[in-house]
Order: sequence, then structure tokens, then C-alpha cells
Amino acid sequence: MYRILVSLLFLSHCAIAQKLNKNDKQILGYLQQQVGYLSSEELKGRRAGDPGEILAATFIADKFKEIGLSPRGGADGYFQPFSINDGKSIAKESRCVINGFTLEQGKDYFPLSNSTPISFNAECSPSLNEKGLPWMIDISETMEENKENPHFDVSNMLNEKLQKAKDKGASAVVFYNSSPKEDKIFFDGKDRSEKSALPAFYITHAAQKRIIKDPSVSYQIEASISITPKVRNARNVVGYLDNKAQYTIVIGAHFDHLGYGEDGNSMIRNGNMDIHNGADDNASGTSSMIELAFLMKASKVKRYNFLFIAFSAEELGLNGSKYFVENPTIPLNSVNYMINMDMVGRMNDSSKTITIGGYGTSPNWKTMIESVKKKTFSIRFDSSGTGPSDHTSFYRKDIPVLFFFTGLHADYHKPSDDADKINYTGMLHIIRFIQQMIEGQKEEQKLVFTKTREQQTTTTARFSVSMGIMPDYSFSGNGVRVDGVSDNRPAKLAGILAGDIVKQLGEHKTSSVESYMQALSKFKKGDKTTTRVMRGDKEMTFEIVF
Repeated sequence: MYRILVSLLFLSHCAIAQKLNKNDKQILGYLQQQVGYLSSEELKGRRAGDPGEILAATFIADKFKEIGLSPRGGADGYFQPFSINDGKSIAKESRCVINGFTLEQGKDYFPLSNSTPISFNAECSPSLNEKGLPWMIDISETMEENKENPHFDVSNMLNEKLQKAKDKGASAVVFYNSSPKEDKIFFDGKDRSEKSALPAFYITHAAQKRIIKDPSVSYQIEASISITPKVRNARNVVGYLDNKAQYTIVIGAHFDHLGYGEDGNSMIRNGNMDIHNGADDNASGTSSMIELAFLMKASKVKRYNFLFIAFSAEELGLNGSKYFVENPTIPLNSVNYMINMDMVGRMNDSSKTITIGGYGTSPNWKTMIESVKKKTFSIRFDSSGTGPSDHTSFYRKDIPVLFFFTGLHADYHKPSDDADKINYTGMLHIIRFIQQMIEGQKEEQKLVFTKTREQQTTTTARFSVSMGIMPDYSFSGNGVRVDGVSDNRPAKLAGILAGDIVKQLGEHKTSSVESYMQALSKFKKGDKTTTRVMRGDKEMTFEIVF
């Protein structure tokens, strides 16, 4: 019924539709309806793990069922659920009582975000530090001493004080600041730094003024504080078209977006929270994938099976596709190649140019692309099999990939990425191109895989050297886990392997991908340094020459 009801919706809005055949005109209507719903206010930006993402996933699953695809997500039918480490939070059962006053969590006290659990009931005094007991440390003097120091780092100061307290026998530390000078200490749920030398928590200035009035007296402190992982639950949507063939083609697109920008990935930096509808990124790719599924189901060409995957949590670091290739629902050695569509909705009507990435991942791509007789756009090729989208996860498994992309624009990662700005005819041309390329293969064959260069990761840092590793963006622990190592690059030559966790580069600790990129920016070509990595439970040091 859906296919009939919306078949003519688009015609009155698109003059170029008059030049298309009846089937293409219908597809334009379907694309407009699907992008319109997926990027609607109702879905509130489709942030991975949020209710809007569940609505979108259900919509896609319903489409797969309508097409006649069989569920291939696993035990949950079309859905392949997975969890996202969303940082950490203070455990609800945590409590802190000082001299009978119960402190309010978050407002009056909080653990340092890199602290181990704390549990004690002891009499403590800021003026008396005893071995084996918790210490109370006022940082006001240190804050005053460094008020004009532009290089002063509060986190480093706290860690140094903790190490000194541990060396002198303290069992834990209670920090507070009796100075009115703001110290900007807060609980950072995204902190991935190494664990502190001692358990520690912080009493806010307002609570200190009420309770810790005299540093010369003792205070009875009862504390039980712990930090728990914060988890979001997301899901891929997976449908299978079984043509009883030997090999399977994977066609994918991510369907999640930014929500209100809560994860800090919005391009709007003014602090205002608004729904990021993500019409181009990536309702366009998701809708195109759905239409391709309809077309391949109806196709007379049955040389391959097809696995259609709508990935979630791409915006958080390719989490959904990474999870799928580590937990595949079909044998990965049966996958012929993977086609990824991400942001295919803004083809320029003047230049009519798109980018196809992954061109270098197989020598077969040249013949397959050239087999498409009717070219409705110009193509800019990018050989790399990696980049900031889900095809990278498949490339990492030695699977040839193609990545279709119409380019960045002024609305990228902004609330203004809306459905009325989409070039639906351009989307149609890309869909037909992919269909004709797939159907143009004259015989069933397994594509040859070839390795390519690595793309530089997007970061706020600017650097001129690289170790030649591909970070695992889904890794939530301390350090940078190596997902892949490029041949003839510094990491490979030094002996670093996939699975190693880079903890330090030179004197710079690398607790996250961003801090790793910042560390790289400190070096230039020809520099030598060392890198500290964990391989399993063994710490290793390698010499790196850039």
C-alpha cells in the first residue's frame, strides 16, 4: 500500500521528473517520503540509543519486511543490538556524610573522574595527615600561587598531590578549595585518563563553606563512592536477500545522527541545543539503500545474495559497523564486496559530481564502473579504503569497498541539514548507477582485494607526521587501540601490531584518539621518539622514526 500511496508525491515538486520514466518518478516520491520521515522532528535527530533511533530502526525494519528481506540481525530478528560505552557516571548508591551532614551528590561532592572506588568511615583533619588514613587537602594555596600561570593544569596538580600523598602513606584524599578562586574541577564523564594514584573525591566550595569551616579540627567522614560505566543501547538493522548464490554483496548506510548535539559533535558551538535532523547525513544514504533493496529484490539478475545493513552509532566512531564485522551474521569470507552510501543527497545541479571512495581496494572496480553505460554525473575517485564512514570497518577485514558521497556543505552537522535541501534526483541517479554496476557483472566472481593508503583522521590538531596506524574509534578504554597498521610506515617498521594499545608518544600521554593526534602535532619529519604500548597485559616500548 505504501508504494502506491506515495508514488506521485514528488511529481509536482520536481520539473526534471518530467524527463524520467514512470518507475523513476515513483522512486523519487519514495525517497522524499523516507527522507522526510527519517529527518523529521519526531525522531529528534536519531541519536544512537535514544527513542528517535529506535523509531528509525523500526521504520527501516518494516521496509525490509515489506520488500521481502529475511531478518539477519540475529536473535532479535532484523535488529542486531549492541552497547555503546558512553563514559561513566557516579553510582547512585554513592554517599558522603560529614559530621552528620549528608552531602548532595554532584552538587556538594563528587569523585575525581579517574578515581578508584572509595569506602571509609574515619576521623580526619586538614591539619593532621596520618599514615593509613584519608587526608584532607585544601588546594587554595596552590590555586593562588598559579593564578597568573597560563600553563597551570588543575588535573596534573591533583594527580601530583595524590602521588605525593600515596608516597607518604595516605589511604585516600578529600580535596577542597577554601579560596573563592574558581578551580574548574568537575566530574568528567568522558575522562579516559589513567587511574589516580589514590581514591579521591572533591568537596565543592559551597559545601566546604557550610561544613569545613575550621581546618584545625577533626571531621568525621563516612564515604562510599564509586564510578560506574554509562551505557547506551543501539542496534543495527539487517535484512538478507537470499538468491542461493555463493557470494554476498553488502549494501550499507548509517541511519543515526546527532540528536541535539549532546555528544559534542555538532558544528554549532554557541551552546544552544537544537534538533539535528540529518537529512543528508544520513537519511539520504539510508533511503537510497532501501530503494536499492526494492530494486535488487525485483531484479532478474540473481548472481549474488544481498545483505542490507543500516548501521547505528556511526557518528560516535563507526561503532555499528565495527560491531557487525566482529559479530557477523553471515560468514565474512562469503562477502564479495561492500558498498557504503553516506551523504548522497547534495549532488550539485551544476557540476553534477560525486566522489567514489575505495576505488583502489580492488582492480575490478575500474571495469565494473566503466560497464555503466549511462553516466548521469561526473566522478571524482578516491583510492583509499578508509575514511570517516562505515566502509572502513569492512576494509579492515580485507573486503573491497566503494563509498558514495556527494560532498560536505554548509549544513553539515548543523540543525539546518533538512529534507527540503535534498537533491532527490541526484540520489536517484546514484541508486541507478549502483544498480547498473551490480547487474553489469556478466558472471559470478569474487573481487580481488588490494590494500590502499590511509586517510588522515579528522581532528582539531594539525600535524605533519603519522605513525601509520588506524585507531579503533569504538575503543573506550585508556589509550588508543590499533585497529590496523600500514605497510612501510613508522609503526609497522617499529614492530607495533593491530590490537596494541598506544599509551604514550614521547613524553605525551595518549589517553584518547584526540590526545594522540595532539601528541603527533609535536613532531616533524625526521624526529625520533619512543612510544609506550600495552600488548595484552605486557607493557612494551618501541622506537619511532617519523
